[in-house]
Amino acid sequence: MTTIDPRQMEIRPLCEEDYEAIVEIDTRAAGRPRHEYIGRKFEHAIQSAGQLGTSYVAVHDRRVIGFVMGAVYLGEYGIPADTATIDTIGVHPDAEGSGVARELMQEFISPCQAAGVRQIHTLVDWTEEPLLRFFDHMGFAPARTLCLEMKLPVDKSET
Repeated sequence: MTTIDPRQMEIRPLCEEDYEAIVEIDTRAAGRPRHEYIGRKFEHAIQSAGQLGTSYVAVHDRRVIGFVMGAVYLGEYGIPADTATIDTIGVHPDAEGSGVARELMQEFISPCQAAGVRQIHTLVDWTEEPLLRFFDHMGFAPARTLCLEMKLPVDKSET
């Protein structure tokens, strides 16, 4: 792990040139490439440029070392208040523990507060203890809403 002084790090809105670095960081975190998912989120972030900033990268020595991508929903999905979501956040393994994710979160939170957002939501796998601890330290707590899922049977004819 490289120690990074947050004062030597730049947080800026992501741009099209950041795509490959974001895919690399996410692949390391997820353990597999998620080109389709990251591509959709990245495209939405690029198209939303100029609106309320919710997607940022952290840069150190001209290298992307972290990112956060999210969105703001203004009364959508049956949620009456202005709400933001964090879709994905990632830090390069060489920079983990250096406060990169915390700085990205602060950059994400600031414009949300200024726009009147009062809640930020995200989903975390129950088994991802380091990520759960990070969000706990950032002030997140279990929500009153409950995520439900239905597992569909796999069609054997497709395999």
